Amino acid sequence: MLANEELLNLIKRAQKGDFGAKESILENNLNLVRSIVYRFLNRGYEWDDLFQIGCIGLVKAIERFDVQYNVKFSTYAVPMIIGEIRRFIRDDNPVKVSRPLKELAYRVHKSQEKLQGIMGREPTINEVAEDLETAPQEIVAALEALQPPASLYEPAFHDDGDNVLLLDQITSCEGQEGAFFDKLVLKEVLSRLPEKERKVIHMRFFEDRTQSEIAALIGLSQVQISRIEKNALKLIRFFLQTS
Repeated sequence: MLANEELLNLIKRAQKGDFGAKESILENNLNLVRSIVYRFLNRGYEWDDLFQIGCIGLVKAIERFDVQYNVKFSTYAVPMIIGEIRRFIRDDNPVKVSRPLKELAYRVHKSQEKLQGIMGREPTINEVAEDLETAPQEIVAALEALQPPASLYEPAFHDDGDNVLLLDQITSCEGQEGAFFDKLVLKEVLSRLPEKERKVIHMRFFEDRTQSEIAALIGLSQVQISRIEKNALKLIRFFLQTS
């Protein structure tokens, strides 16, 4: 184990971008990760997967540790590692995903965190793809693969406490007599939307694209697309109520 002063010096260097210092800290704390990973065995996950996630937590601890704290690094790192593993187990998709796709998704998340620290904003799909030297389509596929399946009773959107469920968005073959007039009203409402909101709504609900796919095509982040979509839905609802 490294002496405390030596460890603090390595952490300072690592936080300034010294990858050699970061690797040295990682190598000297792998046993700490291993000891934590053993707590989470027998839960249906491979040891290697949990160990990799634990190392991500260790990297985050290195990047976020304040050397001015009167706290040992290991004391700070343990809850970070445990939290990362628990988050992985909680968010893990019940649908089986290939290991290479999982690994790409973890690299994407690490790249997003790195780029966000550099740019001061969330990076776009294209920027992450350039950083990882990977096609944007592969980035989108990796992120989509780890998304948990949505429940039909999950709110699609809500405004002022009035939830609209995904189930409510499924069309029915019955009661089509008013469909023609509904389409006319919808067409008129969509024409009143700003260009960006109209384009996102058209791609989401008429071309059946995901937010990640739209983000890759437009060159924005998925969070930005989500905000544009929410704003568009709010405007549509307002126009329908006042028409």
